[in-house]
Amino acid sequence: MQATSDKQQFVIVGGGTAGWMAACLLAHHWRDKVDVTLVESPEIGIIGVGEGSTPTLKRFFSDLGISESDWMPRCHATYKTNIRFVDWSPESGVDSYSHPFICQLDTFSERAFYLNCLTRRLGLDVETTPEKLLFNGWLANYQLAPVTPPHFPFNIEYGYHFDSGLLGQFLAEHAVQKLGVNHIQANVKAIMTEANGNIGRISCADHEDIHGDFFIDCTGFKSMLLQDTLGVPFHSFSNNLFNDSAVVFPTEVMNDLPVETRATALSAGWTWQIPLTHRTGNGYVYSSQYISSEDAENELRTHLGLGKEAEARHLTMRVGQVEKHWANNCIGLGLSQGFIEPLEATALHLVQTSVEIFMDEYEKGNFTAQQRDNYNATITERFERVRDYIVAHYKLNTRNDSDYWRDNRNNNNLSEPLLKLLDVWFRKGDLTQEIHRQNLASHFGTTSWHCLLAGYGTFPPLSNKQPGTGCQYAERELESFFAGCMLNFKTQKEALSSL
Repeated sequence: MQATSDKQQFVIVGGGTAGWMAACLLAHHWRDKVDVTLVESPEIGIIGVGEGSTPTLKRFFSDLGISESDWMPRCHATYKTNIRFVDWSPESGVDSYSHPFICQLDTFSERAFYLNCLTRRLGLDVETTPEKLLFNGWLANYQLAPVTPPHFPFNIEYGYHFDSGLLGQFLAEHAVQKLGVNHIQANVKAIMTEANGNIGRISCADHEDIHGDFFIDCTGFKSMLLQDTLGVPFHSFSNNLFNDSAVVFPTEVMNDLPVETRATALSAGWTWQIPLTHRTGNGYVYSSQYISSEDAENELRTHLGLGKEAEARHLTMRVGQVEKHWANNCIGLGLSQGFIEPLEATALHLVQTSVEIFMDEYEKGNFTAQQRDNYNATITERFERVRDYIVAHYKLNTRNDSDYWRDNRNNNNLSEPLLKLLDVWFRKGDLTQEIHRQNLASHFGTTSWHCLLAGYGTFPPLSNKQPGTGCQYAERELESFFAGCMLNFKTQKEALSSL
C-alpha cells in the first residue's frame, strides 16, 4: 500500500494500550500533518491483567476531550488516589505506608511534611506519616473518590484502575471512528529497510506491503522493528531490579471499592491488588532466581485464600531499556522500548510522556530527525530515574524472612544520583535542594521521595529529650483542615454510580 498523500505517513506496528495511545495522540494533534496507520495481528492478544495509572492518564483523556463517563464504565474503571505498601519495612515498626498522588491542596501541607521529616531526622518526635500530611492519603483512608463538586476551589489529581484490554479496545474505536486512523489487521512477515538504514515498508500476510515515512514499534518484548530490524541493543536492569516474572489471579469484586492500589511484600517479591468494578486484579511479581513459578503460584493462592480450582496466568518480564529509543525513522513504545516493573504504575506514564516528548521534539526539528539525540537523552534519563525510585523500595526494605529481601538490601549496584540522594537524607541534608541540583523532578519529585523515605521509617532513634513542640502537623492544625475538606467528597461507589 503506497500512500499518495502529501502528509507524512506514520505506521504503528502493534496495538494494545501503547499502540492505540500513540495513534490517538498523533491523529488528534497532527490531523493536518500526518496520516496514521496501525497494523496489528488478529492472533496476538495483549498482556492485559488489569492496570493502574498515575495522574498523567487523566491529562491524556482531557487532552483528547474524552469524558470519564465515556470511557470508565466501558473499562470497569475505578478512581485511584494512592498506592499503599504493606510489610516492606517491618523492622522499623511500619506496617504499611502510602504514596498519595500530589494535588493542589497539598500546597498547604507539603512544606510542613518536609520540615517534619527534617525535624524527625534530628531525633524529635513529630508526625511524618505521608497519608496524614497529603490530602489524597485522607481520601484513600476513607475510601472517598477524588471527584470535586463544582463549588470546591482546588484541583485534585488522581489516577485510575482499569481493565487494560478493554481500554485498548476503547482507544481503538476512538482512534478509528473519531480520528480517522487506518486500522489493518494482518500478520507482519518482514520489515524491509532501505539503503540509508531506514525502515521503508512492512510486508504482511494476505495484505499488500505497507509503506511509511516514520514507524512506531509497539510489538511488545519482541521489539520487531527497533531491536530485531534496526539492531538497537537492550540494556537490562537486572543487576538492581531482580524481578523477572509474575503470576496473576482475578478474584471477586470487592464490596467496598478502595481508591488505592495495594502492594504487599511476599517472600520473593510483592503482590498487587487492583480494584475494578467487575473483579479484583491480583498478581505476584517475583524473581525466578529465588522462587519457582510453582511455589510463587502456591504462595499467591495462600495469600489470596484461593483453592486449586482457580486458574493462574504466568508472565515473564524483561526489565530494562533500549540503548536508543529513537533509531533511524523509528521509535519504540511500551514493552518495545523497555519495562520497569509495575510497582509505581509507571508503564503507561512512560508511554504517554514518550509520545508527547517525541511530538514536541519532532515539531521542533521541522518533522525531521534533527532532535533525535536530544529525545534519546531525555527518555533514557526518564527511565533511569524511574528505575532509581523503584530500586530504593528494595534497597531500603527491612525484611529478614528470605535471601531475596536480604540480597536486595545488600545490593550496592546503585546509580550515582540515587547514592547522592540517600546520602543527603541520612546526613540530615536538604533533600529538596539535592533534587533541584540534580534536576530529578521530571516524575518522582521531592514529595514522592519524602513519602518513600519517611514511609519506610528511615529515621534515627528518638532523642531522650523531647521539647514537645515543633510538629508542623499539629501546629498548623492540618488534621482539622483536611477533615473539613473531606466533607465535600463522595464514596467511590457513589461517584462511579453517577457515571
